[in-house]
Amino acid sequence: MIKGLAMAVTIKDVARLAGVSASSVCRALADPARVRPETRERVEHAARELGYHPNRVARSLITGRTLNIGVVLPDLANPFFPSVVKSIQTRARELDYAVFLSDTDEDPAVEVPAIRALAKQVDGFLLCSPRAPDEDLRSFAGEKPIVVLNRRITPFPSVTADSADGMRQAVAHLHALGHRSIAYVAGPRTSWSNRDRQRGLRAATAARGMTLVDAGNVAPTVDGGAAAADLVLATSATAVLAYNDLIALGLLQRFHARGVAVPGRISVVGFDDILVAALVGPPLTTVAIAKEQIGRVGVDLLLPLMAGHEDGTARRVLPTQLIVRGSTGPAPV
Repeated sequence: MIKGLAMAVTIKDVARLAGVSASSVCRALADPARVRPETRERVEHAARELGYHPNRVARSLITGRTLNIGVVLPDLANPFFPSVVKSIQTRARELDYAVFLSDTDEDPAVEVPAIRALAKQVDGFLLCSPRAPDEDLRSFAGEKPIVVLNRRITPFPSVTADSADGMRQAVAHLHALGHRSIAYVAGPRTSWSNRDRQRGLRAATAARGMTLVDAGNVAPTVDGGAAAADLVLATSATAVLAYNDLIALGLLQRFHARGVAVPGRISVVGFDDILVAALVGPPLTTVAIAKEQIGRVGVDLLLPLMAGHEDGTARRVLPTQLIVRGSTGPAPV
């Protein structure tokens, strides 16, 4: 051995540090679902400590897999999705998987071709807030393992947020401030999350005897919110809830342009808690979703499916939390 030249770390080195057999290391790194979580964690910790990196080409030849995960999402420009993608990439990297990404630009017709285009290059898919009809997505059942994020589609596993509880928290907050008439600016009609949030909102306002005003469906963008603002002001609502933070920011922008005081004249609540929500004036009250958890949990559901060790019926519902900021206040007298 040449002095100063370190020898390459081997599987045996990782096994020795982790206190397991070399075959256990191979299984933990190539097929994590086949080992106990505590064993996998010890192996991953030992591999990181030693700087061990398995050969992806060799693993692919041994397992017959690409070691790639496909992620299809509607709009990477929406600040909600980069947080989810980052968590997917981080978890996938920990397990030595690569991520292939496809942005469908909020066009449901593009989703199925996008999935088909990636199918030969990946072992499975994470479909993030897909907009395509259920029957179109079900056509892939049995072809590739799929986990759906922010939507439920039988027969696929899913990771969703507890939107109903998020809306309950928002309505309880507004009711405590004296608001009795609330408008809702909805997102895309093809969005499962939008329909889920509407159901939760209807239930929450009905439970408190409040009036819910439908302000229509708009694009889930700042421009969509700005376009709905005048319609909201023409109603009796003293508060408005938006499908997402981008719509809420558009509402704030248009209200400011018209000289409408927020929250003096009308209170505004968003949904998602994107980074910019805390930076605008006034800071946006919003329902926070565990964006970083969604992607990580999705990867952890997908890997056993890709290894053929799960039946694909798992559902995970992550908590939501109301974040109160300056855009909500007492109802005007």
